Amino acid sequence: MEYVTLNNGIKMPVLGYGVYQVSNEECERCVLDAISVGYRSIDTAQAYGNEEAVGNAIRKCGVPREELFITTKVWISNGGYEKAKASIQESLRKLQTEYIDLLLIHQPFNDYYGTYRAMGEAYKEGWIRAIGVSNFYPDRLIDLCNFVEVAPAVNQVETHVFQQQKTAHGYMEKYGVQHESWGPFAEGRKDFFTNPVLNEIGKKHDKSAAQIALRFLIQSGIVVIPKSTHKERMIQNLDVFNFTLDEADMAAIQALDEKESLFFSHYDPATVEMMTGLHR
Repeated sequence: MEYVTLNNGIKMPVLGYGVYQVSNEECERCVLDAISVGYRSIDTAQAYGNEEAVGNAIRKCGVPREELFITTKVWISNGGYEKAKASIQESLRKLQTEYIDLLLIHQPFNDYYGTYRAMGEAYKEGWIRAIGVSNFYPDRLIDLCNFVEVAPAVNQVETHVFQQQKTAHGYMEKYGVQHESWGPFAEGRKDFFTNPVLNEIGKKHDKSAAQIALRFLIQSGIVVIPKSTHKERMIQNLDVFNFTLDEADMAAIQALDEKESLFFSHYDPATVEMMTGLHR
């Protein structure tokens, strides 16, 4: 495994296992499988409804807690100082752990300054090793970075070969925030796994399109958390540290960037109404 060092000195694996859209029933088995094949970073969230399953896996896996890197996220409905503070303790209880390695604000809605203050306190008290944000576009990220005491360590945003987030990446670098990708395979949209560019480069390195896509992001300085419920794919997603993409490979993949989300835009009022109305 390779690591990045966050802006507070904490080391984070560059490749982890994400459990978005993994049901609570299936999640415990999936996380145990992931840990058994070598993953040490697990990414969940309050809104995923599977923190308990992740907690059960943490307890049963046999790997010392200090060797694991656990991420969760505060949901919109837990926004604001008091609610966020209570939700952090609830996440700790569900995850059956004395600390969380990385806690993120899931979306930049509700009183996220109050949320961030509660997270900053929990960080200083030792409940959390690093704090950050998710889905913060450059304008929101710059605003936050300029007015908080504890700088965000990570920003987790949609990032894949079709939406490479080059502008956002530049601002994250400027403010010392680690770029983390969600949806590194774009959830298979736009015929992702049969993409001719990824497959052509894959043939050259004897790797799959998925492995090429992960390697591209890692070489671009981006942390990735691919999700799979199949053990053999988990193993394949982890097998990306024994080859390097050359400049021509990187340039060919960079040319796939369409600079647009395949999922949602926070600049779309209907999307914001939907997100903020989910659990009011």
